[in-house]
Amino acid sequence: MAGPEPVLGVIMPAFNEERSLELVVRRVLQESSVQQVVIVDDCSTDGTLAAALRCVGDSRVTVKTHATNRGKGAAIRTGLAVITAPLVIIQDADLEYDPADYGKLISPILRGRADVVYGIRGFAGHSAYSYWFVIGNRMVTTATNILFNCYIQDMETGYKVMRTSLLRRLGLRGDRFDVEPEITGRVLRLGYRIYEVPIDYAARTRAQGKKLTWRDGVMALLVLLRIRLSTDQGLFGQPDPYHAERLDQLTAALLGGAGDSQGALTQEQLPGDKG
Repeated sequence: MAGPEPVLGVIMPAFNEERSLELVVRRVLQESSVQQVVIVDDCSTDGTLAAALRCVGDSRVTVKTHATNRGKGAAIRTGLAVITAPLVIIQDADLEYDPADYGKLISPILRGRADVVYGIRGFAGHSAYSYWFVIGNRMVTTATNILFNCYIQDMETGYKVMRTSLLRRLGLRGDRFDVEPEITGRVLRLGYRIYEVPIDYAARTRAQGKKLTWRDGVMALLVLLRIRLSTDQGLFGQPDPYHAERLDQLTAALLGGAGDSQGALTQEQLPGDKG
């Protein structure tokens, strides 16, 4: 059975991931949905850049570099600037997330059911390395649901896929791990519903290179609160008619059922849906 057409741009921030980077890139390139991969080396101090450059033999791979360590959020913005695919996902350069999940992550968007899809780790059928890591994730997710009157199950998931045109319109400013709650907060402020699907997840330990700490959890709460209390103009500038049009299309698609999706990505839209 043939897989989905190549519609997905993959942004891969990388900092000191020499051991796993090439393996992750190979796994990503095996997915038929992948149109391009942008690796952003965030001034690594090991052989990450050399490993990234060994991957450019595949024409889908582009490598960008930072002269100083600027953080995951800055790397995402660097990668986004060169994405041409209509859909985009952020893929960490470690082995926690499995690219085999790409198909089910992009399916709701291709069917016109959503513009934003999150992969739910669930923390039941996976290998969690820390009780407090799981509890911390639940706390920031609960705070998200309270602040924005929504119901999502995994705010901090690394697998967030959406239309490239939407991600560009979020106006992201966070430089480090604060970009995760910022993406969610801005998406929710714009009125989009987040579609969630279960994914596989194999958590790394701190010794294996896990970089998130409790401080990132505190920062996430502060970012969410700031976005909730900010004005629309302060977050996004002048109103953008794109969002009203897309939300109307998504509503029509949901009311019409999966088989009659006005908001679906057609083959005609795929090359030019850059926003």
